Amino acid sequence: MENEMKIPNHVAIIVDGNGRWATEKSMSRSKGHEAGFLNLQKLTAYMYSRGVKCVSAYLFSTENFKRSETEVNFIMNLLTGKLKEILEFCHKQQIHAIFSGRKDKLSNKVIAAMNKIEEETSKYNDRYFNICFNYGGRAEIIDATKKIVSDVNEGKLDIDELNEDIYENYLYHKLPAVDLMIRTSGEQRISNFLLWQCSYAEFYFVNTYFPDFKADDFELALESYNKRDRRFGGINYDKKSN
Repeated sequence: MENEMKIPNHVAIIVDGNGRWATEKSMSRSKGHEAGFLNLQKLTAYMYSRGVKCVSAYLFSTENFKRSETEVNFIMNLLTGKLKEILEFCHKQQIHAIFSGRKDKLSNKVIAAMNKIEEETSKYNDRYFNICFNYGGRAEIIDATKKIVSDVNEGKLDIDELNEDIYENYLYHKLPAVDLMIRTSGEQRISNFLLWQCSYAEFYFVNTYFPDFKADDFELALESYNKRDRRFGGINYDKKSN
């Protein structure tokens, strides 16, 4: 039965509930973010072992800068401290790591480390780990549109030739469409995550906080995904349809 299961090509996950997980355990929110990062490595490794080719993880949004300065600084420092670990993980798993998001509020040191990770793992072209940090779906679409306008003005692009496929070349990265989007913690919204890429994604919301979302929980998400009738606007005439 397992071999017959349909495996989504691209899984996107909104990493949510780290802070609440820690608070309910009488720990600082920073401990929750540490636990979430550790779980992310284990979970993504399991996803790849199940046949997933691309994982996008929403770690920090453009709106998250509204949080306390202490928490924002901790998350920034956590990312900085884990970049070497991310590189080692990607080499071990043979994954091409890429970063999506605006770089304007990141230090030159962090940007240089991100670029190094992307370059050193670029030889792996079978599986991708899309790390969304200081990311917003609307921001990505705006940034893409600005680049398109610039290329049109410079004569590099004929506006009449612009279509969806060409537009995707202007996004932070050209990735396959999201098949399954998971959000942990009980919230049921996509919070400005991969708005373009999630156009026909199946959504799976679960009450579990992210540090507790394990392989068994992902299997339940897969079971739910396999029960969906993905028609992409069409009709499956082999099934009864309203």
